Amino acid sequence: MEYIVSARKYRPGTFSSVEGQENITMTLKNAIKNKQLAHAYLFCGPRGVGKTTCARIFAKTINCENISPENEACNECASCKSFNDNRSYNIHELDAASNNSVDDIRLLIDKVRVPPQMGNYSVYIIDEVHMLSSNAFNAFLKTLEEPPHHAIFILATTEKHKILPTILSRCQTFDFNRITVETASSYLKYVAEKESVAIEEEALNVIATKADGAMRDALSIFDQIVAFSGKNITYQQVISNLNVLDYDYYFKLLDAFLKEDVSSALIIFNEILKHGFDGSHFIGGLSSHLRDLMMCRDPQTVSLLEVGASIKQRYLEQAQLCDNDFLYEALRLTTNCELNYRIARNKRLHVEFTIISLSRIITEKKKLLN
Repeated sequence: MEYIVSARKYRPGTFSSVEGQENITMTLKNAIKNKQLAHAYLFCGPRGVGKTTCARIFAKTINCENISPENEACNECASCKSFNDNRSYNIHELDAASNNSVDDIRLLIDKVRVPPQMGNYSVYIIDEVHMLSSNAFNAFLKTLEEPPHHAIFILATTEKHKILPTILSRCQTFDFNRITVETASSYLKYVAEKESVAIEEEALNVIATKADGAMRDALSIFDQIVAFSGKNITYQQVISNLNVLDYDYYFKLLDAFLKEDVSSALIIFNEILKHGFDGSHFIGGLSSHLRDLMMCRDPQTVSLLEVGASIKQRYLEQAQLCDNDFLYEALRLTTNCELNYRIARNKRLHVEFTIISLSRIITEKKKLLN
């Protein structure tokens, strides 16, 4: 049987299966229900959050012959079946990154005049629309403003600021959200169950964090981990494969800083370097750890912590050992270290001096009070 990557295999086919974009899917469904379809839409947001997927679902639904009471495509009519089999003539996708000239747009404009063979609408999805040249944008303006009644344009972009205001003014704009760690982790758990993969909760959380808000990236990383570890995946296997520093190192370091144990802190840093991590990676992770501890100091900001349940408890416990003044000063030191790391001649010494300074925060504070 042919192998299909998870990002394609589990690509949503209905509005209800799109994760993390409920406000957008609800608006689109209401537009279909009330027959208030615009002639041009602009979908913008980070990579891998569902822009093209939502465009395809929207195109399928408005051409469906038996739309459900929930305003979803039936997946049974001829139009839906042709869409699901990737042979629909109602949906036209153009990659503006490689088709960005005036001639490409003129070909598109000629095609727009032809009414659909099946269904009511021809939908033109233009990916990475910001890559169109200025001349191509200008050639596209009139058609975008007054297309034939059967034509709907959906423009997708990751860089909204590069699009001409004249184009923006002709479109309904939808800003897609980054996928939260919690949402990505929950969906990865669903995929793992479908694929009969046993994976630890914290491992899912690391994959979701590494994806940085992109569901497509999360699924690609998941496939990579499955290829590396098989059907039984542990937290340690994930951090090893993704070259992520174990949370445990940062918890031990904070304990050493609070005890003013310089030797232990330096030994932990040496161990991290032996595992192949560079100083910049380490200090960035330490800054994130301190930030997360600060979020745990206030019940109102605990929700901003994007980690799994078991690790979250450790953060809450360690946060109680640190006062706000300690965390502010520690963050100031690590941030300065990050800023100056690139220009430091002896990079290891630069980080080690920061570690020594972190281990002396409490002593230096006592000196100021005396």
